[in-house]
Amino acid sequence: MVQVVGQSIENKIEKSIRGKGRGSIVFQQDYADFGTPSAVNSTFFRLYTNGMLVRLAHGIYYYPKEDKEYGLGIIYPSIDDIAQAIAKRDKTKIVPAEAYALNRLGLSTQIPMNVVFLTNGAPRRIKIGDGHGILFKHSSSGKNFAYKSELMMLVVTAMRTIGEKNLTEEEKIILLGHIRTVSESDFNHDIKLAPAWVRKILVTR
Repeated sequence: MVQVVGQSIENKIEKSIRGKGRGSIVFQQDYADFGTPSAVNSTFFRLYTNGMLVRLAHGIYYYPKEDKEYGLGIIYPSIDDIAQAIAKRDKTKIVPAEAYALNRLGLSTQIPMNVVFLTNGAPRRIKIGDGHGILFKHSSSGKNFAYKSELMMLVVTAMRTIGEKNLTEEEKIILLGHIRTVSESDFNHDIKLAPAWVRKILVTR
């Protein structure tokens, strides 16, 4: 009888995950109501060991999409994909910060071991792989999450990371190039959220 119940839980979880489609990031915690903690743990362990799921981090799995055209194997989600999935699950907002913001804008070629995001949710670190991780830093400033344009938000965050006195002319040219692609309405809204020294530079776009 126990075996039948256990099999039923596994079937339900597997069916739910397949229904999300390949390329989906799934959280074990979301299936807590499907059965006992032991049964859910066992199901995810089996789905991981039989190759249906890839484990990205503790309690975070990936229903892999594969490159069949060139035979390159599994197409793994980016750090940003994982962070956005966590934010969506937790119903929080996130903003790329520090070195990662610079990397996203082409101001740096380095991707830090710990990719930092500001969040209006709880601070925490998600360990991904060997030594890598996502670090969520809580920010109580509503301005960080009020931008209409994600690109505008990234540019302002990058400029604040570099600092007014350290910003080079070459970096200004790159940043202004990005800003020129932001719509007029979004720019007019978002520029009001930026620090005064940042506004002074960006209005010259």
